[in-house]
Amino acid sequence: MADPSSYRPKPGQIPDSPGVYKFRDEHRRVIYVGKAKNLRQRVANYFQDLANLHPRTRTMVTTAASVEWTVVSTEVEALQLEYSWIKEFDPRFNVKYRDDKSYPYLAVTLNEEFPRVQVMRGAKKKGVRYFGPYGHAWAIRETVDLMLRVFPVRTCSAGVFKNAARTGRPCLLGYIGKCSAPCVGRVTPEEHRDLAEDFCDFMAGRTGTYIRRLEKDMMQAAEEMEYERAARLRDDAEALKRAMEKSAVVLADATDADLIAVAEDELEAALQIFHVRGGRVRGQRGWVTDKVEAVDTSGLVEHALQQLYGEERGDAVPKEVLVPALPEDTEAVSQWLAERRGSQVSLRIPQRGDKKDLMATVQRNAQQALGLHKTKRASDLTTRSRALEEIAEALGLDTAPLRIECYDISHLQGDDVVASMVVFEDGLARKSEYRRFQIKGFEGQDDVRSMHEVIGRRFKRYLQEKERTGEWEEQPTGAPADGPAPTGPVPGPAVTGPGLAPAADERPAVADDTEPREDDGRPKRFAYPPQLVVVDGGQPQVAAAKRALDELGIDDIAVCGLAKRLEEVWLPDDDDPVVLPRSSEGLYLLQRVRDEAHRFAITYQRAKRAKRIRTSPLDDVSGLGETRKQALIKHFGSVKKLRQATIDEICEVPGIGRRTAESVAAALASTAPAAPAVNTATGEIIEEDDGGSS
Repeated sequence: MADPSSYRPKPGQIPDSPGVYKFRDEHRRVIYVGKAKNLRQRVANYFQDLANLHPRTRTMVTTAASVEWTVVSTEVEALQLEYSWIKEFDPRFNVKYRDDKSYPYLAVTLNEEFPRVQVMRGAKKKGVRYFGPYGHAWAIRETVDLMLRVFPVRTCSAGVFKNAARTGRPCLLGYIGKCSAPCVGRVTPEEHRDLAEDFCDFMAGRTGTYIRRLEKDMMQAAEEMEYERAARLRDDAEALKRAMEKSAVVLADATDADLIAVAEDELEAALQIFHVRGGRVRGQRGWVTDKVEAVDTSGLVEHALQQLYGEERGDAVPKEVLVPALPEDTEAVSQWLAERRGSQVSLRIPQRGDKKDLMATVQRNAQQALGLHKTKRASDLTTRSRALEEIAEALGLDTAPLRIECYDISHLQGDDVVASMVVFEDGLARKSEYRRFQIKGFEGQDDVRSMHEVIGRRFKRYLQEKERTGEWEEQPTGAPADGPAPTGPVPGPAVTGPGLAPAADERPAVADDTEPREDDGRPKRFAYPPQLVVVDGGQPQVAAAKRALDELGIDDIAVCGLAKRLEEVWLPDDDDPVVLPRSSEGLYLLQRVRDEAHRFAITYQRAKRAKRIRTSPLDDVSGLGETRKQALIKHFGSVKKLRQATIDEICEVPGIGRRTAESVAAALASTAPAAPAVNTATGEIIEEDDGGSS
């Protein structure tokens, strides 16, 4: 626990301008981000007598080891920078809302030549128009099915669309009139885009125009005695009305607004949002959060507005935002919302009438969501806590292992040997911390030696991070002897350093995992030690893992192994395993950790093997890009025929010069052709004619 006075800035060092500040812990991780109209006044409040601070604030300042700040020009800039930093650094002491489910949206892909209507989940994509969110995907499909009578927009996948264009025959929806069939040229791209934009206009609430137009055309057709056409128009108008009826009218003045309600207690808060467009509820969603910082209702509302509209532009930000309490900097938040919308946004508390009544409904939904969440979490927390306590007791640990890392080795008959590392924190999988390894220290199959290599490499990286940040008071045995001296925190703007390149074989589990950098506050790849290392295997694997830690001088991390045969838990230097009861929550958690490590390892091993199988000898030709490789395969038909071609014949391919042709011929000549495949049913040799491998 740090003493805040040890890193308190000197008097007069903090400017009295608007800005954003960051607290960092001893590992240089950003643990809290805040903004202020006056940095000097706000930051000074954190360095008063600890007894006067809120318990959560007290925990934050005693966890921190330094404070930094950045000065900005206006409060709106401070709001924008605070949102960017919270998203970038994911500070543990900031309120972060998380969806209680993945909500589906009705999406129109206006970024395509022929826009498509479909159900989408997950992160929003640029150029796609979204409506919702909806409670259920089937509700979207019912609405779309009704509207395709009037707006026959494409709903098929890219594969179906290309196949229809190739064959010249539309799909079933094209035959029954629920698609305008742009795939076969029934409408031009411009006409189809107009249909998609009309669809979006109707979904955005501009409904009256289309219904009145259909009714007018219906009456005109009836007067001209075109009764079949009049009947179709009547049915189209009824379909649109039924689609509208699925969204109840809640505000008679056709208001576009978002209503936000908060239900909270001392520890948690639940948020509910109703999206009202054209006076009708077009979507609803809910968030929950732990109150990890001292924050009141207005603060929760401000955080919600940042998360809700931080990535939105244009009409996605409504004209009105109705909230239960105004943010502290109401003017700055309103200006920020207006900049994102491109026009004025009204941010206020509803006082009377229909809007106040609807806000009460949203509030009831928030209360119910909080109650349901607490019921689920109470059971979940109890189970996880019991599991961790049982593991600690069985393994003789001083405290419950809040961070568990599990390692598994995977290969196929000694080829493509890989390893996985999965992380569970507080009994839950933390997938952003997953890592994968290639075994490069030796060839062949040896799980024990592989485990020793992986554990050694992982914790060698941990020691490097520890040495780099200067955390050691004394050098552990086996660690580098010339590490830098510890450096104290320096208040002031953040200093970024050059990137620290990771080992080529230690790859992040997810694509957006950031590279480790000097003092940037982002998660480092191997910076955090676990309290418990679990290996998939028995006594030999456990001994190898323990030996790797001993060689690095690490003696404060527990090691155990879980053998699949009898689900026995093995400890280093013990001849007999620890047998946990089959009904034990601790054993169940260890099994989940082990199974997740096995799944992650075998997924990587299969992907690596598939990539190797798809490898072509042309990949080794220097300067030969994907386009020219495809041109060669297309010209000759297969790698086999290309291998038989002369240099002069290869030069006939457009874009292939003589030097490149010589390189291609040399590469193919040095690569022995694969053994012929045999049809086991007939004994027939299958000729090689594919263009992807040899």
